[in-house]
Amino acid sequence: MLEILAYAIGVMYTPGPVNLFALNSGLNGRFASSLGFFAGVGTAMLLLLLLFGWVGARWVRGDALLVISALGCLYIAYLALKVMRAEVSIDGTTQGTRLRFRDGLAMQLMNPKGLVATLPIATLQFPHAGIEGPGLLLASLGLAVLASGAPGSYALAGFLAGRRLGNPRVFKTLNLVMAVLLIGVAGSIGYEHVYLPLQV
Repeated sequence: MLEILAYAIGVMYTPGPVNLFALNSGLNGRFASSLGFFAGVGTAMLLLLLLFGWVGARWVRGDALLVISALGCLYIAYLALKVMRAEVSIDGTTQGTRLRFRDGLAMQLMNPKGLVATLPIATLQFPHAGIEGPGLLLASLGLAVLASGAPGSYALAGFLAGRRLGNPRVFKTLNLVMAVLLIGVAGSIGYEHVYLPLQV
């Protein structure tokens, strides 16, 4: 089980589109209002772990991953544009960038990183550790809570850093930087998981 936790933490807590959105949300003083987003991420991970744990990897073919990755790129770019266009008020909070449960659920379900995290755990590590049946549900629930904590920790770090910043121009600049980073992430996913597979 320690190997599963080490792998899950290593994959879930490294920077990615979900964690960058959460960081931006925290920087803009929206930690509390993003709790639904964190729950959506955890729910998506739970669904993926259970799906792959019960049916295995045979459902995830190259074509399906290609479509999921393409949709994920478009969704990440769309949310990045929302972050870029968000208006910053005098108190430094950003209007119109509240992340909700459905955003976390959709983003994580279409995030290739989510598949990279769940496929090896559900199809290799769970069976190797003898995790099946009710144990599969319990282990998946635990990992889903851990997955919710990843964007939560990024948002908390952003919130604590954001409280020290009082200038709305700084927040606007941070939003632009985050949006550019997210568009870069979308481009990277598109290149690695959509463009390159189409060249084969």
